[in-house]
Amino acid sequence: MKNIRKLAFILFTSTFLPTFSQEALKSTEEEYYDFLSLSGIVGKPTLGYRTLSDSEWNFSQNEDGSSTENEEVNFWKQNNLGKKKTIWESDSESENYFSKGISKSFKIKIYGPELFNSYNTAVPYGQNDGALWQGKGYNVSFTTGARLEGFGFELTLKPQLSYSQNKDFLTLGNSFSNNYGVFFGHPIDIVERYGDSSFKTFDWGDTEVRYTWKTLTFGFGYQSPWLGPAWLNPMLGSNNSAPYPKFDAGLRKTKAFLPFSDLYLGDIEGRIWIGKLASSDYFEISPETKDRMVTAISASYSPSFIPGFTLGVNRIFMAKWDSGNIKFMKRLFSRSRENGTGTGNDEDQKFSIFADWHFSKIGFEVYGELGRDDFSLNEDTNPFHTAIYTLGVKQYVPIRLTKLFPKWENARDIGSELILEWNNFEMSQDFQLQWEYLGFYSHGSITQGYTNKGQIIGAGTGSFGNSQFLGWKIYYPKGSTMLYCHRFCPNNNSVYSKAVNTASDASGSAEMYRKWYANFETYYVLGFNTNHFVTDSLDISFGISYINILHYQYTLDSKKGFNVRAGFKYNF
Repeated sequence: MKNIRKLAFILFTSTFLPTFSQEALKSTEEEYYDFLSLSGIVGKPTLGYRTLSDSEWNFSQNEDGSSTENEEVNFWKQNNLGKKKTIWESDSESENYFSKGISKSFKIKIYGPELFNSYNTAVPYGQNDGALWQGKGYNVSFTTGARLEGFGFELTLKPQLSYSQNKDFLTLGNSFSNNYGVFFGHPIDIVERYGDSSFKTFDWGDTEVRYTWKTLTFGFGYQSPWLGPAWLNPMLGSNNSAPYPKFDAGLRKTKAFLPFSDLYLGDIEGRIWIGKLASSDYFEISPETKDRMVTAISASYSPSFIPGFTLGVNRIFMAKWDSGNIKFMKRLFSRSRENGTGTGNDEDQKFSIFADWHFSKIGFEVYGELGRDDFSLNEDTNPFHTAIYTLGVKQYVPIRLTKLFPKWENARDIGSELILEWNNFEMSQDFQLQWEYLGFYSHGSITQGYTNKGQIIGAGTGSFGNSQFLGWKIYYPKGSTMLYCHRFCPNNNSVYSKAVNTASDASGSAEMYRKWYANFETYYVLGFNTNHFVTDSLDISFGISYINILHYQYTLDSKKGFNVRAGFKYNF
């Protein structure tokens, strides 16, 4: 969520030339391939760590070795989905141990161009849109680029240009000298409005250079990692904010065998990285602590004896940007305690474990993720101290038009998927007896929190409360259409934190009730988006959302006393 307070009419169009192979996160192409993976005709390229470079989707093989690409469920097979093109290939047949691990050719892939436009009538609104800030008013972003591969090297150049009209609206303000950020009133670098005028942004986007030998890979660049199986709100890694520069190394998804045998144990995947997070211009902090160092690891395993099942773990440390804090690379592999707790005073750590189970025969997938913020002695009495969780399901649903309309000569079956995701990021209630705690993405020492340039690099909606999303997406030869409803509470933790260590007597309760209960807000979103292939290479998308905001209003009458009633706001 890019900080919603009232809402928002969202009208957007996007025009691009679709391309495949490595796909940008949450792009139209990637979501289509993810849909195809439900029925098993496409294999998922990753287990728990995904960037554009890792998101290379390939059609599975039939039992006879043939490709499943032309199966009837590949509804877009007639559209120009683009492939990498070989521009030169070696005709040498000599190979050794090292040359077998690389492709002896040069291939190129063109991305875009893609043009995205949106308009918000009331307040900023948007999610999983990279460096684009969708403020109030008109917003636009443009991206295009290319990817060159050869002899193990991969060079991706895909920058993003954006513009935000950033019209004025009533902000909640903060304790700093400006009124643009930290609207929760707690130490976290979340921007509510980027200044008081329109602005342009240049961002490196998915630009990256990489070397890969077999499945061993090393890379430096700006590609945001999507961590875990979540469809909308991953806990620890998404493209909700501008990407940050990072260096990573590890294993892409690869088959594992018992040493000195041919016994297949399953698929494994692992990545370790170090990056630099930046503060926004609206969070007042000393220059020497403006930037932060993030060290992280992601590991996943899909056992051969449980088909379709994946188990993974993510662990991340944040510290001030200092060469000495590279020590946290070592801490990623241990659970040492400092100062009597599982965390030191100069860093913030986050941890999640996830599971994903895919049943391709029935087109069903279920996933879950459990996260913890820091480690402390509290876990000995309450194992859910600081815990948050996500649950989700996806189901392939065929639509038999040939049976519904038997007399329709041009009728053909189409497909759809149901998507349900439930996120609960509310703080554990044992904090009511301790201290104010905004939530999973905040920290007392690393005061900017889990953010980059003023936006959370994890879940975009419900980050300090909860979120429930239900969507039905239909695919047909010329495009797709999605109907969805989304309910979320953006700032429950901020309200809960006001009740920490308060008196339980009647007068104290009434005062808290009067002052803070009306700050609870719930957003109900109804919307649809659709895309259509005008030609086999030109795709145009359109979407609109209606949002109903429920909030509470209190009145104080000399005769009737204190009264709370529900209030509604309606916006497009």
